[in-house]
Amino acid sequence: MSLAQAAHVIVLGNEKGGTGKSTTAMHLAIALMRLGHSVGLIDLDSRQQSLTRYVRNREQWVRNTGVALPTPEIKVVSRGTQERVIDMEADERRRFAEAVGDLQARCRFIIIDSPGSDSHLSRLGHAIADTLITPLNDSFVDFDLLAHVDPETLAVLSPSLYSEMVWDARKRRALDKRKPIDWVVMRNRLSNIDAINKRRLAELLETLSSRIGFRIAPGFGERVIYRELFLFGLTLLDLSQARAQIKMTMSHLAARQEVRDLIAILNLPGVELVPEAAAPQPVA
Repeated sequence: MSLAQAAHVIVLGNEKGGTGKSTTAMHLAIALMRLGHSVGLIDLDSRQQSLTRYVRNREQWVRNTGVALPTPEIKVVSRGTQERVIDMEADERRRFAEAVGDLQARCRFIIIDSPGSDSHLSRLGHAIADTLITPLNDSFVDFDLLAHVDPETLAVLSPSLYSEMVWDARKRRALDKRKPIDWVVMRNRLSNIDAINKRRLAELLETLSSRIGFRIAPGFGERVIYRELFLFGLTLLDLSQARAQIKMTMSHLAARQEVRDLIAILNLPGVELVPEAAAPQPVA
């Protein structure tokens, strides 16, 4: 399948909800748009539609305030409703291909938000990922998404079903002679407290990264601001421009730097970070 030749596809994926996939997807989209790149979004979680609601909140905020903000186009691909699995998957594959094909004709980047469960649509998204970002809360509950460990020795026993699914997607890309998936595990909602479990998780991730082949990226800290901004449809990158009822604090500035650090670590093609003061502003 050669769906992703024109655009670089970034997939936010894992099989667990509440890890910050939609928040990360939105912040990445706005960061890339503010750097001058065209971005399209695809929401594969047609039940929750968290990313879709984030975009709709943003559109409503722009209408209410009259402040022009860069807003990405988003497409929702719903699950099939056919009785036979073969028919349902064929329908999902067709509609997914249409959504990707439409966006790649005019977007430099396509960001796909996958559901927090295993599904045919999620697998379709993973299969075309150029960059796969797996947000992971800093806990052993979330680490179990990647691998199973011995509770006493903390030795890695085996990869999880999700890791095996990513491995299958990588094998299919290799057979198609396509560029390998760049898998980035993003430690998200990090606490400022230097706990023993936090250090143990860091060590385990380092061990596992070389075993199953992913890079580790620091994600976003545990900050209330990320949840507050959802209601406005805003990101931390908008606060200096938007007339939001949120005052900038040093914590917000640190959080905004976290977004820029993530962009830098991803090393996306054609993306060059510029000093914030020189970053392009959206055109009305």
